[in-house]
Amino acid sequence: MVRSRSRSAPAEFERFLAGRDMGPAWDDNPWVRSMTGKGKRVSRDVLRSPLTDYLRYELAAYPGNITAGETIGIIDLSEQAVTGLPDHDFWLFDDQDVYRMHYTPEGAFIGAELLLANRLAEYQGYRNCSLAETVPFADSWERHH
Repeated sequence: MVRSRSRSAPAEFERFLAGRDMGPAWDDNPWVRSMTGKGKRVSRDVLRSPLTDYLRYELAAYPGNITAGETIGIIDLSEQAVTGLPDHDFWLFDDQDVYRMHYTPEGAFIGAELLLANRLAEYQGYRNCSLAETVPFADSWERHH
């Protein structure tokens, strides 16, 4: 099953491309704040260059996510040879549910697929592998921005 949820409206992406102000949620992400405020850990870490416009848009929001408590490290698979990771994005929720993320060819998020519970340990291993290889977001952003 794929659950679709757009991170933002197309108008927000167009504002980003035009270089306009993205609003206060970009300075301190309310969704991330709501999770970290409950003691939950929020993190992300893998990408591949060259960056699409949509991925640049996502990355531009990360400083506000960090302000809200998210931990962001980056592995650029075009710069680092990291083995043992899947070729797709995923999220672990509460270390219990695994969602495979789906994107358009341009990189826009289009939905998430809940994976079977028997895949949990596999994806926890992927997470642990990626966390061991990340560089701080600020270092990576400096190179790509």
